[in-house]
Amino acid sequence: MRSVHVFVLCALLSAVFCNNSVGPEDCCFKHYSRKLSPNLFKSYDVTDNRCPIMGVILLTKKNNRICANPSHSWVNRIMRILDEAVL
Repeated sequence: MRSVHVFVLCALLSAVFCNNSVGPEDCCFKHYSRKLSPNLFKSYDVTDNRCPIMGVILLTKKNNRICANPSHSWVNRIMRILDEAVL
């Protein structure tokens, strides 16, 4: 009976420690496929390298978030335009 209590205690503690792990806050799980105009966006953020797929989170002027593939030329163009606007 004592081993059952120890097992249950270990299981509960492992669940608590797993929920407190530090990981990326924003990840992309699917990329938006259509080409978009740079005029729609006000900023972007590159996802963390711990995310399942690399992505760029584009923030629209209406505060919508769109995940895009950073290897696409239209995404790189948007990022470049936004970077130049900050300078």
